[in-house]
Amino acid sequence: LGREIRAAFVPEKGWQLLIADYSQIELRLLAHLSRDPVLMDAFTKGQDIHTRTASEVFGVAPDTVTADMRRMAKAVNFGIVYGQTPFGLSMQLGITRQQAELYILNYFERYHGVKDYIDQTIAEVRQSGVSKTMFGRERPIPDMHSRNPNARGFAERTAINTPMQGGAADLIKMAMIRIDRILSDGWRTRMLLQVHDELVLESPPEEATRAASMVKQEMEGVYQLAVPLVVETGIGENWRDAK
Repeated sequence: LGREIRAAFVPEKGWQLLIADYSQIELRLLAHLSRDPVLMDAFTKGQDIHTRTASEVFGVAPDTVTADMRRMAKAVNFGIVYGQTPFGLSMQLGITRQQAELYILNYFERYHGVKDYIDQTIAEVRQSGVSKTMFGRERPIPDMHSRNPNARGFAERTAINTPMQGGAADLIKMAMIRIDRILSDGWRTRMLLQVHDELVLESPPEEATRAASMVKQEMEGVYQLAVPLVVETGIGENWRDAK
């Protein structure tokens, strides 16, 4: 239903909506921050990261990864970003806690750079009480030494996620500033919304394709990461059809 609800959002009459969405930006930031060789290799080669993770975690060739394996690998990938516990992963995938623990263990054995990054980040934030994005924006995390294990666990997950989620927020804001400056120079296209890692603009039909190209170029070139930033664009009569 969520996709159908998007059809209710339309541009100015006679215009088109333009969507520009960062592809897997938090996992790309994880690759950049951790310098994990497997993650970096996958993104540099333009591989499907969830298929690559399934191949690594389940020990099979990429071309033999099933849809179910990819689905589980995707949950593991995003679970790592959000500091998901084995219990949380087991509930999400409908598997036992022991299976979830094994998936996470296999992940960290293959992506050892990610494990090192997480351990180092937790240690640094435990000492400073502050998590930072790569651009220096700070988030106080006071519960790193809490005696309550639930509060402490949440603080540790927040410490891990903030550099990625906050860094993604920083990048898209920087891109919006660049795009706004360009649009103010004689363009009719207007920036309407930022929704997480996505920008929504509206354009007259004769300008939409050129605007999509410009927005993609500015979003992908906003900052040089260790892996490529990739932006997917779409044009449509409403928000659903532009996706």
